[in-house]
Amino acid sequence: MNYIVDHWSFDPFLILVLVLVAWHEIGLARLARRSRPERTRQRRLRSLLFYSGLAVLLIAVESPIDYWSDYYFFVHMTQHLLLMFAAPTLVVAGAPWQPLLDGLPGRLGRSATATALRGGWTRPLRAVTGFLLRPWVSVFTFSFVMVFWHIPVLFDLAQNNQLVHIWLMHATFFLAGVLFWLQFIPSPPFIRRMPLVSQAAALVATNVAMWVLAMTLSIFSTTAWYSVYNHLPGVTLPPFADQEIGAAILWVCGDFWAIPSLIYVMRCLITEDGSVASAVEQILRRGSASRGGWASGRKPVGASPPAPPSTEP
Repeated sequence: MNYIVDHWSFDPFLILVLVLVAWHEIGLARLARRSRPERTRQRRLRSLLFYSGLAVLLIAVESPIDYWSDYYFFVHMTQHLLLMFAAPTLVVAGAPWQPLLDGLPGRLGRSATATALRGGWTRPLRAVTGFLLRPWVSVFTFSFVMVFWHIPVLFDLAQNNQLVHIWLMHATFFLAGVLFWLQFIPSPPFIRRMPLVSQAAALVATNVAMWVLAMTLSIFSTTAWYSVYNHLPGVTLPPFADQEIGAAILWVCGDFWAIPSLIYVMRCLITEDGSVASAVEQILRRGSASRGGWASGRKPVGASPPAPPSTEP
């Protein structure tokens, strides 16, 4: 029981989350004054998903999960999956972007969206953001970040340096997750640009990358990779057994999120193309001229419509 009850931490991240919630609520209140009741209800429902994502972030970094991740690799893997999958999925589904912009102080809250979209000083930021939001860039970044931080020398560096651990490892896990899930989950005012066939291919490719990493950590290895977990006092689980359990968690998580997502995308493809055979054929020849590659001009089924720059009807 002490594994759950003890070792909770309360660092400044809790204050940041509380500020974000208050900021978001101010934005929701301002949007409600000039929106239809049904849109206000939709935003309120999405806000519950956003707050759930923030709660998952708090659990990942302030609960005993964070404490025991220093002693057990499999707990650390669980923390990584919360940061890359659970929290970003809920935050993206919560679509907090417009309320946060409208929650800015004074007149800045009203003009922030238009300024961000058209202001000259934001042009470099828009260029970087536009590049990172390209479908193939988001998908590649997600798998790259996941593999990069599991390279032994980098993993050990993050474990021995809290600044690297929190502000680089954890931050890139979460941001890469947000970029990735924006390609699959409606999150107004962002528009999903990845065609359905590319969504299916991206889910398969990402899941394969997770399988390969998991197999490399377990089946293809005979020793523990990470020196930081060797000879820790009070730890009875052998380091390699610990690593194998972490690899199994990664493997199971890959199936847990990818298969339901792939089933949903396949159902949309079958609806669009008329048959299972046609949908599978489209996936196998992804990137052909008929589909235009990762981000063709054809709007995917269920894509979010463009939102007005500063207000929502």
